[in-house]
Amino acid sequence: MKYVKASQVFPESLLYEIQKYIQGELVYIPKTSANYKKWGEDTGIKHMLAQRNKNIMNEFQTGISIIQLSETYSLSEDTIKKIIYVKK
Repeated sequence: MKYVKASQVFPESLLYEIQKYIQGELVYIPKTSANYKKWGEDTGIKHMLAQRNKNIMNEFQTGISIIQLSETYSLSEDTIKKIIYVKK
């Protein structure tokens, strides 16, 4: 999120209306729902974590213990359990 000077963005009449409610403060204007992206869509981390979790599930099903998975993936045993026992 970057700082933008209101006088450079809004028409003078709209700026005047906004100044009736707030002056000299920062205001966050959210994106419209059409432009909103869900967590991880831009970076690809959501896909990477889903793939990691799938690998953990597969390795657990082949007999690798929760303790071993915890050490391999540097995650707590509780986190491994949450991944393995998640209901889909």
